Amino acid sequence: MIQVIRADIATLVVDAIVNAASETFRGGGGVDGAIHRAAGPELLEECRRHPRLPTGEAVITGGYALAARHVIHTVGPIWRGGSSGESELLERAYESVFRVAGSKGDIRTIAFPAISTGVYGYPKREAAMLALAVMRKNEQQLDGIIACLFSDEDVALYQELLGAAERPRK
Repeated sequence: MIQVIRADIATLVVDAIVNAASETFRGGGGVDGAIHRAAGPELLEECRRHPRLPTGEAVITGGYALAARHVIHTVGPIWRGGSSGESELLERAYESVFRVAGSKGDIRTIAFPAISTGVYGYPKREAAMLALAVMRKNEQQLDGIIACLFSDEDVALYQELLGAAERPRK
């Protein structure tokens, strides 16, 4: 089951939250900074033990002071107009999160932000369609998937797309 909400992802009580990280995944602005601030300095210490994280890949850490037990960090692509493999990289980022979650074994609920749609500039509609397609494809492996979004506009977009996908075609 995919749920769409507007909330601060760093406050959610789920097994794992997804961090839309940069390749250095050391905290910063947006979702990445909010998660690092809420988790506390231990998260940054654990992240420092990892090399750079390539675009489209994912790595898991502890959640520390977060309500979520785990953080799965993934790097989405920077939008360069759509002809530089952005859709493949964004799809790989979402798929990598599911692969990492599945390998952990104790993750039954997960929350995603809208990866790459902030400062990375990915068009929101295209990113949402891709995100929801990957979530639907993988939803059977989990008890719950949450699209945790920043604005009412983003929530409405995801709900529209999710509803359109669930309506029977004539």
